[in-house]
Amino acid sequence: MTQWNIDPGHSQIGFKVKHLGIANVSGFFRAFSGTVQTDNENFEHASVTFTLEVQSIDTNNKERDGHLTSNIFFDAAQFPTITFNGVLANDTLKGELTILNNTRPVTLQVEHTGSGIGRFNDHRAGFEINGKINRKDFGLNFHLLNDAGNLIVGDDVKLSGEIELIRL
Repeated sequence: MTQWNIDPGHSQIGFKVKHLGIANVSGFFRAFSGTVQTDNENFEHASVTFTLEVQSIDTNNKERDGHLTSNIFFDAAQFPTITFNGVLANDTLKGELTILNNTRPVTLQVEHTGSGIGRFNDHRAGFEINGKINRKDFGLNFHLLNDAGNLIVGDDVKLSGEIELIRL
């Protein structure tokens, strides 16, 4: 069994969600960790786990970030992390995502973008990850309409990741 760790300095985990039904608001998590365990070099049937620190959310707007970490959305005081556990097979990562203590199955698309030797002779591998969830499936039920009848915050959340792993 070979273990790989996410290199947080060369990785990013982000999201996009519609605002007012007209434009996307993007954000990412500044603090996260994760591991990948595999029996082979092509990552087929690799076991994947990661944890996001909710308090590290960054949408480039401190007031909005405070709103998102409050008990109206993610309730970072009571639920400080978001977790995922899954298995990679055929460029698909299937697993269970837990937000607000609600665990649901999630399928993400994965592209292995390359592997090689790093600056300090360490083994590295890169991946792009994309998917979509419905926030209400996880108890993120904030619901407010504008005067035109559009949701202030859309239900669908696009997930993305640029991940670089380091083999231990």
